[in-house]
This record gives sequence, C-alpha cells and structure tokens, in this order.
Amino acid sequence: MPLRSARSGKVSRDPVHHPLFARYYARISVSAETRMGMGGVRERLLSGLSGRVIEIGAGNGLNFAHYPGTVSEVVAIEPERVLRKLAVEAALRSGVPVDVVPGAAEALPVKSEAFDAAVISLVLCSVRDVPRALGEIRRVLRPGGEVRFFEHGRGGGRAMGLTQRALDRTLWPPLSGGCHVARDPIAALRDAGFELGPYRQLLMPEKGPRLPTSYCVLGTAWRPASQEP
Repeated sequence: MPLRSARSGKVSRDPVHHPLFARYYARISVSAETRMGMGGVRERLLSGLSGRVIEIGAGNGLNFAHYPGTVSEVVAIEPERVLRKLAVEAALRSGVPVDVVPGAAEALPVKSEAFDAAVISLVLCSVRDVPRALGEIRRVLRPGGEVRFFEHGRGGGRAMGLTQRALDRTLWPPLSGGCHVARDPIAALRDAGFELGPYRQLLMPEKGPRLPTSYCVLGTAWRPASQEP
C-alpha cells in the first residue's frame, strides 16, 4: 500500500470512505477539546511517551499537539481521505515530526518491530476486524513495546448494554462511520496477547446525560517482551 507523508502530494485509493461522517466528526471533535475535556485526556494519554511511535486511526490529528518532545517520530495511519487531509495540516503544525500515511489498521503498511509505542484513540470501535488490527499492532511493536489507549465501549448496566447492542445491530454503524458502541476494548487487548497495565474508566462527558458512547477506558498495555509476535 503506497504511503504519503505530511510533506508530499499524491495518494492512492482509500481503505475507508465516510466523507459525510468525517466532516461531522472533524467539527464535533474540535469543540470536544474544551467542552468535553478531551484535550486533557489527550495529554494524559500521551504523557511520557518516547522514541518512535505509530498512531492508528489518527483522525484529524488532534493528538499531534500533545506529543512530548521525547518522541522522535510519529507515523500516523489514517484511512479516511477527508480526515487524513486535516491530519496532514495538523502534522505541519506539530512540535514533533509526524508523517501521515494512508492505510488500514488490519494491514499496517510498515515493517515489523519498528516502533517503541503505539497509540489507539477511539479506534477499536470502528475497525472492521478488531483481533486482526490488534495483531498488526503487536507485529509492528518491538518486544516490550507500549500501547497507549483511549477507547469507548460497553458499560452502564443491563439496560444500557441492551441499548448499545441494539444500536450496533441497526443504525449506529452506518450513521457513525462504522463505529460500534458495545465492544469491549479491555477484553480485546487481553485476548490479543497484550499485558495490561494500569487503566481507568472515564465517562465522557463527565457530567450530563449518560450516552451509549459515554463509557471509556484510558490506559496502558505492553507487547510481552518474552513471547513470539
């Protein structure tokens, strides 16, 4: 799959195409930085990272401003063309080197064991094949490499769980760029062979009505240092 950096031009076919949702997401995500406190979440998500980092599903590049100076390079994978164009613009404003690359989480266009850390931020809800995507993240991380994650998923008790599953079977994915609200990111990471570190559950928004998308987790996991990929 061909690559494109933040400083280059042409791009090939897109593995994901949700232009209407992408434009909507770009608007609401920017307002959520302050209105919902997402800027602070991004700071906690990325604090302390160093070395070479791959970000899966970079969206419109809102994480880029929060990478610490100890990061030597970010390779940001984004499959959706509208969001990728915005990410390229954000990369040019970043304080660390960022290359924005077209590609899908299930087939990352990078070499094995090439990264010190991986970042997944509101990504596992929308990938087509979660085990395959996490297997790809294991592949591209060096042994002992770190995963930083901020994801939403199932939560809120029986009634909310029923609502989430009903939404996933009907209107929500086609209206929301393939997003699912009833997935379990912690179980998915564990099943993929990652060692879970500390994580905490968050509500987004912290105050106000509980929505099917409100139940989030923020934390760290590692590719085991002693196991085969």
